[in-house]
Amino acid sequence: MKRILLAEDDNDMRRFLVRALERAGYSVTDFDNGASAYDLLREEPFNLLLTDIVMPEMDGIELARKATEIDPDLKVMFITGFAAVALNPDSNAPQNAKVLSKPFHLRDLVDEVEKMLQAA
Repeated sequence: MKRILLAEDDNDMRRFLVRALERAGYSVTDFDNGASAYDLLREEPFNLLLTDIVMPEMDGIELARKATEIDPDLKVMFITGFAAVALNPDSNAPQNAKVLSKPFHLRDLVDEVEKMLQAA
């Protein structure tokens, strides 16, 4: 089973995402901040990091950058209302990260996750 690490500080959004991804057959571990997600990522392997960009303690771009230093093969997808930030070359976001702009349909999220993980 493919493992997804989810970092999203909006509790309702996080619950919706977990439910949709688990229904699609993924194992999801979720956190409400980037720092806690990073701590677990240092100890356990994941196939995909799904992260919001704007979060307390450690933002999603920093989390993704540190996560891909640990595991260069880790797939990264940003979910954000601030797509321009993620796409900015100065942000140092991982180059092959996918950006899904809020609002999005849960089916679109699951489809994009499936595409990314099939490419692995």
